[in-house]
Amino acid sequence: MGKTQKFDHMKLIRQYAGGHKNLITLGRSIAGLSAVLVLIPYYDLWRIIRIAVNGEDPAQISTYAWQAVILTVASLLLYIAALLCTHIAAFRVQANMRKSLMRRIIKLPLGVFDEDGTGKIRRIVNDSTAATETFIAHQLPDKMVAAVTPIGLLVLIFAFNWKMGLICMIPAAIGFCCMMSMMGKGMQEKMKEYQNALDTMSSEATEYVRGIPVVKTFGQTIHSFKRFKSCIDGFGKWATDYTLMLRFPMIGFMTCINAIFAFIVIAAYGITKDGTTATDILNVMYYIIVTPLVTVALTKVAYSGEAEMTLIDALQRVETIMKIEPLENNGVNASPTDHGMELRNVTYRYQNATRDAVKNVSLQIKAGEHVALVGPSGSGKTTIAELMVRFFDVTSGEILIGGVNVKDMAPEKLMEQVSFVFQDSRLIKKSILDNVRMAKPNATEGEVLEALKKAQCMDIIDKLPNGIHTVIGEKGTYLSGGEQQRITIARAVLKNAPILILDEATAFADPDNEAKVQAAFEELSKGKTLIMIAHRLSTVVGADRIYVMDDGQCVENGTHEQLMQENGLYRRLFEEYSRSIEWKVGA
Repeated sequence: MGKTQKFDHMKLIRQYAGGHKNLITLGRSIAGLSAVLVLIPYYDLWRIIRIAVNGEDPAQISTYAWQAVILTVASLLLYIAALLCTHIAAFRVQANMRKSLMRRIIKLPLGVFDEDGTGKIRRIVNDSTAATETFIAHQLPDKMVAAVTPIGLLVLIFAFNWKMGLICMIPAAIGFCCMMSMMGKGMQEKMKEYQNALDTMSSEATEYVRGIPVVKTFGQTIHSFKRFKSCIDGFGKWATDYTLMLRFPMIGFMTCINAIFAFIVIAAYGITKDGTTATDILNVMYYIIVTPLVTVALTKVAYSGEAEMTLIDALQRVETIMKIEPLENNGVNASPTDHGMELRNVTYRYQNATRDAVKNVSLQIKAGEHVALVGPSGSGKTTIAELMVRFFDVTSGEILIGGVNVKDMAPEKLMEQVSFVFQDSRLIKKSILDNVRMAKPNATEGEVLEALKKAQCMDIIDKLPNGIHTVIGEKGTYLSGGEQQRITIARAVLKNAPILILDEATAFADPDNEAKVQAAFEELSKGKTLIMIAHRLSTVVGADRIYVMDDGQCVENGTHEQLMQENGLYRRLFEEYSRSIEWKVGA
């Protein structure tokens, strides 16, 4: 069994830095040099104390004092230069990481966003890259300073009186051991748990806030809060356990690094108990001034270790996105002969699922044919539609358009063939013109207006303050669900793809909007191959063929009349639907 490969975070950072990777090395080197220079004034300070204690020529004090000032200022300037180098590199790394992530995300199958959630991906793109930028810009030079300073301090401490230095280093050594016990693989796992807990709390908080109107309407405030509260309680328990686990190492670390002064007193007593000399006084005074630096240095080492664990977790989260493989392209780049579709023994199972969402489904849709997919919730209708446009690839079987396997078509070619109108309208915070033009970026305003007319949208445009140039969501301009749906239909009209997939496209429309949406669909679907998913079975009565799904399988197919003659699932669903629309409030 092979060893687990260690995650080389610095190698990954240098890869993202590209041509700026030398700036990282330069910044760390300059920071290390600044840490050395800032210690030299302490030697000058020792010389000044010696002059004062021994009564030597006071004129030399100014020489050493100015030397200390110059070296301190030089050290500060060098540190600023180091920060400048690491900041430039950090900005480049963050930019390259985000570009790489977006290039990968744009190539990922759309099913990834349904499975992982856009919130999680957005957090990785924003927060993980920001954490990396902060570490490179600030913690990386500080880490070098934290590494160099203790080495320099050891020289200063042992150079003048090794016995006193050795005694002073006893608590420092114990504190260092306590600090190391708080790091390592175990703590890295705890850091990962911490970030996961934050992700969960963030997601639950978002869902709770989104659902507040429904929660308050049905008086379920306390009940609905339980899930969010349970998440908070879980995080609180984790934080408490984590704190309790660290209490003894942290107490030991803080006690030891702050006990160095007490050990100086013990050392001074041992050295001076048989008589005090000028050199003893000089050494005691010097160590009183210098040894607090050990406390500062060890604290910086501890914080730099924590920052590095945060960085490693952030980079590993970025890599989880980068390791998701795009849908494979066979490189054939074939073109379909017509606009018919066929599913051959298609099976699909979602990631980490225990059962198939779609099982051995075979469908044949002729070019220009209008078909419907119906069935109970969870029967696999939407999954089939998403497989048709490669939101993800089938687990087994084949999907063909015009006799060509979708895997043998370039993604751009596939997208040219299909328009997809989602159940949830997906508009961005831009103008109506920009939203519709997404389907055809080079379209003129006239073409966009024509698409809006065909999609029955002119009543919407007429009431907007700036017409098609009105920005959705700006200055209180909002559209209803049905109005948003008509705008997305205009987008599909403008694209004018030969295959149209409608996924519950009238689900959120009111009666007035539904009539207009249906009129828009009639205009949009002329001469096209239409695949329609619907719960409102009245909308599929006129379909050329209806496929009935149940538990991931196609259990029936035929026209409305044929299926009604059979005593099957479709007839039962249609009769239940018919009873539901006749329902009314009793007197």
